[in-house]
Amino acid sequence: MRVRYGSARHRAKKRLFKEVRGNVGGRGRLLRTAKETLVRSRAYAYRDRRVRKRDFRSLWITRISAACRERGLSYSVFINGLSRAGIALNRKVLSELAISAPSVFDEIVAAAREGGQPS
Repeated sequence: MRVRYGSARHRAKKRLFKEVRGNVGGRGRLLRTAKETLVRSRAYAYRDRRVRKRDFRSLWITRISAACRERGLSYSVFINGLSRAGIALNRKVLSELAISAPSVFDEIVAAAREGGQPS
């Protein structure tokens, strides 16, 4: 007796087409093209979950750098001053402080200036 995959195949195709819904043309309608699209989209999703972290770090550094330049300090000197002063704040927090609490960021910059001086 031959094996029939009717209901299982239908369920698998239904799952696949549900996932590629919203794609244009054959990418959302044709089985083979939809499968290829899905494989590629999952590869991009995997890659870009890692790229997102890099992008955010880059954004935070740009914001901190701009805030430091307004206060007459370069980014590298600021970060070096922070490490010498023993202030362990990550770039995400520093970026948020520079935007939402400039007075607090001014105090951190002052501490970094003092910490950056050779003793």
